[in-house]
Order: sequence, then structure tokens, then C-alpha cells
Amino acid sequence: MTRQAFAAGCLAVAALLVLRLSPSAVRPGRRLRRLGGSPAGALGRTRPSWWPDRIRLGAGLAGVASAVVVGGRAGLLIGALVALAADRLLRRIEPRAARDRRRREAADLPLAADLLAAALRAGAPLDRSVLAVADALGGPMADRLGRVGRTLLLGGGPAEAWSELLPVPGAERLVAAALRAANSGAALAGAFTRLADDLRADRSTAAEAQARRAGVLIVLPLGLCFLPAFILAGLVPVIVAVLGDVL
Repeated sequence: MTRQAFAAGCLAVAALLVLRLSPSAVRPGRRLRRLGGSPAGALGRTRPSWWPDRIRLGAGLAGVASAVVVGGRAGLLIGALVALAADRLLRRIEPRAARDRRRREAADLPLAADLLAAALRAGAPLDRSVLAVADALGGPMADRLGRVGRTLLLGGGPAEAWSELLPVPGAERLVAAALRAANSGAALAGAFTRLADDLRADRSTAAEAQARRAGVLIVLPLGLCFLPAFILAGLVPVIVAVLGDVL
């Protein structure tokens, strides 16, 4: 087996390890079977704490492939650097499931604020309003609102309860309004309604900015295609003619 074939095999295994489904994407039936198994079997299948995860394994295989291709002491050094850089870069990549969850939470936030305002105007207490909106909304945003409502219902502090929404993009203002109302006794319905309008306006502005940015990015390949042609057809003949007269 040549070095190139061995390196290609290591890179293929590393790609399979990195692209493998995360534990959160396990099918429900398989997850139930795992949960329903005996404790001894579950402990037996648990990965030891010293065993590297799939990202580290993939980074290590990429480092091995680099070391094999380069060879010698320089290959060992380059392989170690490649493994370290791959591990750092792969851990910075946001998983697709987390990215989709974050986008859905941000999209449902204005509707959640509107529903909270409507429930509060109907006379429901804050904890019951939050739980009702969580039941009506569904999705990942409903999970966060459900934790907020249950914490408030069980007597938890407002800061502890509303901190569940802080990871959601744009929810800082909603949390600030809720905490301000808890401290001052101000009405929350109007604040939630204004917040929903502001969030929708922000989303519209962001969408327009992305559309304009896409237009600029579309022009770049066109410019890169025309620029060499302009240089070859317009500038090169002039330069050649000038140099011919000079020489």
C-alpha cells in the first residue's frame, strides 16, 4: 500500500467520523430501546472518559494522513499541527441541528411575544400565560417557554426563569422587559407587543441587507470573468504596441 492510498484511507475514515450523526439525531425507537435497557448494559456501552470523541479521532486521522504523505521528522511535526488545527476548527463549526434550532427559535420569537401579550391582556397571570403560549406554539421555542413557565409557577426568581431565553437571538430585549416589569410592576402586554413589532422590523431589515449583499456577491464572479478579458483584449495590445515603438 502506497503512502497516498494510506493517507486517502485515513482521510476517508476521518470524514466518516466527523459526518456521523450526533447522539441527538438518534431515532426515537433506538433511543427508547437504549433507555429501556438494563443499567448494567447502559454502563457497559458508555464511552470511557479518556476515550477521544469522534471529532478528535477524525482530527487525529487527518494528522496521521499528513504525516504519512510528508514523511520523516517534518511529517511528524506537520501531522501534529494538522491534527491540532483540525480539532480546533471542527469544534468551532456549529452543528446543523443546533443551527436549525437557533433559526427556528429566532423566527418564533415575535409570535411568542404577541401571544404572551394577548394572554396577559386576557387577564391570565404571567406563569400561566407563558405555559399556555408554550402549549400553543410548539417547537424548540415552546420548550424554552415551558421551562420559564414552570420555574415561575414553582416560585423561582424572574432572573432565573427568563434566563432560559437568553440563548435565543433577539430575546435579550424580551428578558430585559420581563425583568424590568418584575422589579417595577409595569405592564408587560404593551412591552411585548412593541417588542414583537421591533423584532419583525429587524428581521425585515436583515433580509433586505442579505438580499443586497447577495446582489454584490453575484457581481463578483462576473467581474472576475470580464477582468482578464479586458486586460488581454484592451491593455496587452496597447502595452505591446508601446514597447514595440520604444524598442
